[in-house]
Amino acid sequence: MGNRRTYGPNREDPVRGSADTAMEFPRLLALVLILLEWTRPGLPSPLRPICDLRVLNHFIKEARDAEVAMKSCREGCSLSESVTVPQTRVDFDVWEKKNGLEQAQEVQSGLWLLQQALNLLRTSVTNTAMHSHIDNSVRNLLSINAVLRSLNFQEYTPPASAAGLEGTWRVSSATDLLQVYVNFLRGKVRLLLSDAQACQQDVS
Repeated sequence: MGNRRTYGPNREDPVRGSADTAMEFPRLLALVLILLEWTRPGLPSPLRPICDLRVLNHFIKEARDAEVAMKSCREGCSLSESVTVPQTRVDFDVWEKKNGLEQAQEVQSGLWLLQQALNLLRTSVTNTAMHSHIDNSVRNLLSINAVLRSLNFQEYTPPASAAGLEGTWRVSSATDLLQVYVNFLRGKVRLLLSDAQACQQDVS
């Protein structure tokens, strides 16, 4: 009877490999949307934020592709040590009681943890086919942070270390890390962008 939901992995078709231009598309789309909003003639101040989830949907798809590729990887795809990652389970009762700043900081903290974890994964993995997926994932995280800045969320200041951060756990496999990455984008990141106050102001 609870109001809890958990975002889990979805089944995907096997990855057949993406061309470099295809992998650049989501970041180019994000940039185009930003430029369109910044250069619209007669745009009142302050600038209208980006309230389009198509970019996030592309990032989620690419995260799933990376997860599927890692599951099929047989050599040189291990994580050298366990890493701290954000919790992906969403308790809606708890989430909705938080104000916008608290929600944003929780998401930004999670994005920072994932970026640190993916950077370590990049140095651990020797399989060159996986390098492009990991590099792409890190670039997508940076793009998501740029979108959050466009929505006027307060700048996040990372801690000196992940020790002591609430709402985290540790994973020791590359597949688990990428599964967390997918679920975090599908869950808390989507919730934050969908309910962003700057976007709600556009609805009359």
